[in-house]
Amino acid sequence: MTSVELRQLRYFVAVAEELNFGRAAERLLIAGPSLSQQIKALERDLGVRLFDRDRRSVSLTAAGSALLPHTRALLERADDLQRRAGRLSGSEPVRLGYVNWLPSDLTARTATVAQLHLDAWVAPSHTQAARVAAGGLDLAVCWVRTEDLEDRGLRARLIGADRLYAVAGGDDTSEVAARDTAVLLDDDTTSWSSWNVYAEELAQDTGARAVRISNGGITGPAFFDHVRRCSRPVVNSPKGQTTPLPPDLVQRPVTAPEIYWTWSLVWRENEDRPAVLAVVDALCDGVGDLGVRAPGAWLPDGDPHR
Repeated sequence: MTSVELRQLRYFVAVAEELNFGRAAERLLIAGPSLSQQIKALERDLGVRLFDRDRRSVSLTAAGSALLPHTRALLERADDLQRRAGRLSGSEPVRLGYVNWLPSDLTARTATVAQLHLDAWVAPSHTQAARVAAGGLDLAVCWVRTEDLEDRGLRARLIGADRLYAVAGGDDTSEVAARDTAVLLDDDTTSWSSWNVYAEELAQDTGARAVRISNGGITGPAFFDHVRRCSRPVVNSPKGQTTPLPPDLVQRPVTAPEIYWTWSLVWRENEDRPAVLAVVDALCDGVGDLGVRAPGAWLPDGDPHR
């Protein structure tokens, strides 16, 4: 029981209410396979089967039906505990989600303005933006386009930026023009939706070659394998910025143009809580343009920080 998480209990309640894993996953803004894995992990940790499921139907088992009201009560008590702690600290907690990057001085900047709760669920940019819009998070650090902000009723400020580079075999570390690089697009749109949008526009604007893959090789060892097979240097993703390179590969600066990926801090446009707005100011004031508006810098057309 020590490994059971409140997050998993919330997943259990959602599936019990929907009796459909697909609808529950959409409601929770997570991928269906991830939801199924979490429910199986919960069943394993509890030692009981919660659902009977086949290809056409999902139903609660007797154990699931018996545990459901107790689970709802437990989650209500957990939420009440968080609210009470917020009142004791003088403010409601501000919930911040992210993808894979956060400012190194996050705690120092926010300690005096709010009780910041860093959400443990690391998810893709489009998922985190949707969670803010739905109220599951107060703030998120993610990549967004202007149309995403308009569609979801969000606002954004620049909080960080990565200048992307290319990875190549051999020992040539000289600059490479963007038109002479390749950029990977993954068929897994659940995980790589934002990157694919960015990469497609990068290829269209610069002449870089778009290479479609289906194995999650945007990062990690699979990415390095793609680099070794490709005849061109391959543009890295923001999730690979700090990953050490194998000894047979090198980093090459991309020029003409210099390629930037922006990180936005997003919040709901109707947000009026002082603590949330204070965190926005604490994290974004003084950031500047981080080079993204310099001559020779490239951002996609829909980037709100162009």
